[in-house]
Amino acid sequence: MSRLAASRLTSPAATPMRVARVLIACLMGVSLLSACAERPEPVTSATPTATEDAPGAVAPLTGESAALEILGRPSLAAKIGNDVEARPQRGLERADLVFEELVEGGLTRYVAVWQSQIPEELGPLRSIRPMDPDIISPFGGIVAYSGGQQIFVDQMENTPVKNFIHGQPNADPFMYRSKDKPAPHNVILRAEKLIDDQKGLAAPPTQFEHAETAEGASALQGGTPVATIHATFSASRQQSWAWDATQGVFLRSQQGKPDLDTDGKTRSATNVIVLRVNIDNQYPGVPKTVLIGSGTGHVSTGGQVIPVTWSKTEATAPITLTTEAGEPILLAPGNAWVELVPLISGAEVRFE
Repeated sequence: MSRLAASRLTSPAATPMRVARVLIACLMGVSLLSACAERPEPVTSATPTATEDAPGAVAPLTGESAALEILGRPSLAAKIGNDVEARPQRGLERADLVFEELVEGGLTRYVAVWQSQIPEELGPLRSIRPMDPDIISPFGGIVAYSGGQQIFVDQMENTPVKNFIHGQPNADPFMYRSKDKPAPHNVILRAEKLIDDQKGLAAPPTQFEHAETAEGASALQGGTPVATIHATFSASRQQSWAWDATQGVFLRSQQGKPDLDTDGKTRSATNVIVLRVNIDNQYPGVPKTVLIGSGTGHVSTGGQVIPVTWSKTEATAPITLTTEAGEPILLAPGNAWVELVPLISGAEVRFE
């Protein structure tokens, strides 16, 4: 066991749930890999065969109770389109985490990550962008996308993540073009089949910290009431989240209209994380969200919002969230959407 793990077990803040997380991570050999000049090999780990719940064990990306078979499987990240032609996207409602990022023309796309629930199919897959390696590297596991500029593909492949790219031989058994949408909005991933084929990869480390119960979330302990979250990326991408006390979730809208899944239900989130980020324009015409560094933001849970500071030290490190006093932010158990709202003209964040 590492000194860091040991210190977490003996710290005053260590709860039984956190102790269980650390022990499970240590036993399973989960570790963060540092980026290097040579392309790293994906981490492999034996997958537990038992399916019963592990006492005190929680899924690493949601903080919810999980069976051993979930604890042992890798995460699956995918680049998902958010063009009007791409909606409704398949499988997005089952993602543990969804990151929304600015791309060309004021539009947005998603990096979604599945681990606790794996849909049979998901998509449509779109091309990789320069900020995606920084978002995806901390998870390890698998990433699936449709392609991209070679410089960005090379950057993504030079990470501790196993790449599956549409049109490449290793991806052919798991991807196809559907007939219900026009190209390029129709590349679909057979997600369950891919996960079953890649069981030897390690499970992801914990990314965000979670309270043991919803009531213990930081926003509910020290936040203020919020009814609506407005996250405007540009004139053509004005996103919002409205608190629904009946369902106990935030409901998502785009351009003032409900954002619907394939069953006609409005997409929802237990936790909404809004981070203000800088944009690097080193690639002509392709904005890059800057994630290595720090900034400010807000976390909303249970109809309340709390200001936060975010930081990320390197590509393979997770995003860390703390209160203004420097205390760790705890999310409620459940899924989360992360809105990476740029610090540019026309972009803003408002709470009502």
